[in-house]
Amino acid sequence: MRSSGRREIGKFGLPEVQRGRIAGAGGLFRLPERVPYHVAMEIALTGEPVTADRAAQFGLVNRVVDDGDALDAALAVARRIAVNGPLAVKATKQVIQASRDWPAAEAFEQQRPIADAVRASEDAREGARAFAEKRAPVWRNR
Repeated sequence: MRSSGRREIGKFGLPEVQRGRIAGAGGLFRLPERVPYHVAMEIALTGEPVTADRAAQFGLVNRVVDDGDALDAALAVARRIAVNGPLAVKATKQVIQASRDWPAAEAFEQQRPIADAVRASEDAREGARAFAEKRAPVWRNR
């Protein structure tokens, strides 16, 4: 929940059309992948900024925090990711990014070599051992 004194400072947009230019750095083809088509069209064609709260409604931002708390919130997410197995994190990111281009019928086959490499790793065995022993894992990135 936002506090009553919170200022809305985070804004996002593609303002280029307001200056007679086109957003040529990828926003025009990436934005429609992230938000509904008509929302993307409105953002791109009006050039008007979108507030952080509205961006959150469409899943464009993960979270909205109070003014001055963005760095702390980002670092908290980074710390949460950093405690996980590094090979698993890297492979998970790889699958999510690459799978956009995979036909649904081939997705499991495309994922298999990436997942198999993680499953065969020392880190995967360490993760299972640590879970069974109720302790924090010690990752070796191998």
